[in-house]
This record gives sequence, C-alpha cells and structure tokens, in this order.
Amino acid sequence: MLGKSRARHPDTTVILKEAARRLDPPTRRLFLRNAMGLGTLTLLGGCDVVDGLSAERMLGKVSDFNDRVQAWLFDPARLAREYPEAAITRPFPFNAFYAEENAPNVDPATFRLDVTGRVDDDRPWTLDRLYALPRFTQITRHICIEGWSAVGKWTGPRFSDFLARIGADTRARYVTFRCDDNYVTSLDMASALHPQTQLAFFFDDEVLPRKYGFPMKLRVPTKLGFKNPKHIGEIEVGDDFTGGYWETYGYNWFSGL
Repeated sequence: MLGKSRARHPDTTVILKEAARRLDPPTRRLFLRNAMGLGTLTLLGGCDVVDGLSAERMLGKVSDFNDRVQAWLFDPARLAREYPEAAITRPFPFNAFYAEENAPNVDPATFRLDVTGRVDDDRPWTLDRLYALPRFTQITRHICIEGWSAVGKWTGPRFSDFLARIGADTRARYVTFRCDDNYVTSLDMASALHPQTQLAFFFDDEVLPRKYGFPMKLRVPTKLGFKNPKHIGEIEVGDDFTGGYWETYGYNWFSGL
C-alpha cells in the first residue's frame, strides 16, 4: 500500500511543503517535519493524499485524533510541578499576538465580568466581588508553544470554586473565555475543574500588571501557554464547541502538558 501511494505521487516533498505552507502553525509543521511521507499520511487518514489541500484535511484529522487521545489520558488529580520562590523568572516575558504597548487598558472602576450559559447566577462580577473570593498562590511554569518557558507566581481563586459560586452546570462540556483583547479560547470541563486552574488577579505579590492580563487571567499550568487567556471579560459555560483564536490556525485545541 505504501509503495503504491509513493508510486502514484512521486513528488512527496512538494506536496508536504505545500501543506506546510498552508498550515503554518508549529504543531503541524512539527508533524510534517517528522512524517515519513505520503504513505504514512494515507495510513493515518484513511484516504489518499494527492495535494496540499488533501494533506491539510488529513492533518486536521490527525490533530482532532490527538485532542481526543490527550483528553482520554488527562488525569484530573495529577498536579503540575510547583517551584520555590528562587525559581521565579524575573522579568517574566511578555507574549501576545500584539505589541506590549497595545495591551488593553481596562478601567477597574467600570470593569464587569460577564457570566453566561449554563449557570444559576449570571449577575456580572465587579473587581471588588472577585477580589473578595478566597485565594491561593502557585508558583508554576508557563510553557509556550514557541519553545520557551518561564516560572511565575500567581495568586487568585480556584476556578472550580468560582464555578461553584455561579452555580455552573459542571455536566456541561466546555468553558469559553472571551477577552478584552478580542482573544477567545475554551477548555474542557475536566481541565476547568482541575485544582490548579486559577483566576489569577495577582502576579508576584502585586496586582496583575496590564501586560500580563489585568484585571485577570486564567492560569492553567496543565496546558500550553496559549490556553491561559488574559484580560478576561466573559466566561461562558455550555455544550457548544467554540474553539479559540489560535485553534483556528491549527493549534491543537486540548494542548495539555
């Protein structure tokens, strides 16, 4: 079967390079870099790969399969490693899809966190109410898909406690985060309920700086960095799959560590 596929499509390199040009994100580039050829893709995808578009569709299937496997392997009781104060990275890197000077400048006096979807209490939250929630501190590593990592100190309530406060239906499949910088991402409910998933209001014992996501960010040390949204303005609980900003460019949605 592999031999027939290669005989029919002798210019494997051209097709894979075209697929990589279309897909671009690092996760898929890595897959292409390590793929053994079109025969491998054909076996995994169950269909012939004849051009860049069919390779893209096939890689999408592989990415979806990878998400399902990661979700199946996820252990909600397994904790990410925590570090001592001496390990904190200072200065902590800024990273976003915009320049640092373009980070949202949110007015704390008028800020409201909207809560929507399958919740019992959908009243908006002011910063005063949010700051009154019980807090915990974690020193965990932020791992970026771009290849760097940094250790930071984050303080805020457990997200599971916040979900309990709003009467969220934890039988729902997803939690979606919409942000004031037009960023969107979503989590599976099991990851949202993980004991280290946190609404972070403080960084390194200070109010969360603007560049790191004021007034709050989600800290999810069991996920890659792009699953840790900043400047959160709305939290939705529901069964509709909403994906996310980078996910539309091909990043794996689950992206667990």
